[in-house]
Amino acid sequence: MERVSKTRTRLASLLPDTAPWRSSRDFRLLFYQGTVTYFGSFMAMVALPLQIKDLTGSPLAVGAMGAVELVPLVVFGLYGGALADAVDRRRLILWTEAGLGLLALVLLVNALLPQPLLWPLYVVAAGVSALAGLQRPALDSLTARIVAHDQLTAAAALSSLRYQIGAIAGPSLAGLVVAYAGHAPAYAVTVAGFSVSVLLCTRLTPAPPARDAERPSLRGIAEGARYAWSRPVLLGTYAIDLAAMFFAFPNTIFPFLADELDAPWALGLMYAAGSVGSLVVGLTSGWTSRVHRHGLLVAGGAAGWGLAVAAAGWFTDIWVVLLCLAAAGAGDMLSGLGRSTIWNQTIPEGLRGRLAGIEVLSYSVGPQLGQVRAGWSAGWTGTRTAFWSGGLACVGSVAVLAALLPALLVYDARTDPDARRRAAQAAARASGGPESTPAAA
Repeated sequence: MERVSKTRTRLASLLPDTAPWRSSRDFRLLFYQGTVTYFGSFMAMVALPLQIKDLTGSPLAVGAMGAVELVPLVVFGLYGGALADAVDRRRLILWTEAGLGLLALVLLVNALLPQPLLWPLYVVAAGVSALAGLQRPALDSLTARIVAHDQLTAAAALSSLRYQIGAIAGPSLAGLVVAYAGHAPAYAVTVAGFSVSVLLCTRLTPAPPARDAERPSLRGIAEGARYAWSRPVLLGTYAIDLAAMFFAFPNTIFPFLADELDAPWALGLMYAAGSVGSLVVGLTSGWTSRVHRHGLLVAGGAAGWGLAVAAAGWFTDIWVVLLCLAAAGAGDMLSGLGRSTIWNQTIPEGLRGRLAGIEVLSYSVGPQLGQVRAGWSAGWTGTRTAFWSGGLACVGSVAVLAALLPALLVYDARTDPDARRRAAQAAARASGGPESTPAAA
């Protein structure tokens, strides 16, 4: 009986920590909103490159999506970070969500034309990138305001679950919908998802800026960049994620790998496999609330991601390839939990928006550049070579960056000065006491 009780206790300790869900109404709303949005967005994420492939038959044309999305993401990601520190974050989230819904409507209308046009697909891709760049800093910087300091890792794990639910269901269904009904129904689901999401965003509590918040400016953006540059731990999280995504983000060439493996039916599963691995980690993430060395999660998870992507390029059995992609997703999930926790544990409230803008660049620009790299590499060397060469390059780059930035590997939330300072400020807010440290301390 005692052995059974211990087994149950161990299993319970693996389950996700739901403290943020129980204690924060706004966190629950964002969970619902994100689940709906991600489901619809991933439907479009599969349908859009597949439509470009159907119209052109070129991996370079599909990879060009990354180039089209890159500049808007850089510009609006940085500006969105400054904006998130200067305006009501709830309002910014609401209006950008509505804009994303309108762009999904453009995709739907174009798909319904007798002869769909190619250029609107690139225009919409650039517009989505710009609006996402504006929105993500506001979303990411809101977490530390609505969730208790000691619940940040649990919040990151739960937030990833909403992403993975959409990332699994959306692509899996999109592959079937596009194959049997065409692109338009997939875009219609995306439009419906954004409609529901906008309604949920209207119920969020207002999140006004600090009274002394400055207007968005280049000087303010530069202040955030200087802070990030002065913190080797933060710099390490950005650099490792950027390198991992640049070298080993193969999603854009999944349609071509499916054709090579004579498994076009598995395209949706390829897009969903990584999220399955991430979901498994998320559903057994209770142990992560007891981790303090989050830098090790960042580096180890990114290296695991690269190894798994490389393995996916070696094997020819579709089920083994899917298993490798799931393992890659598990590694990415661990790395993401470490990054998110470090960011929320160490960044001052007055700089959260601007630093979140830099975070958007680190985990979004990498995939955009990765799409270009993967498309170019597949076009010149072959699809499978693009997989394994990129995966090995990812592992090598993580090793080099970890050696150059050792502060990341020794980061400990219990001893890091920035983490201790933020914890003290959070405790002072919770008790109604004064916060003596300045915003950028």
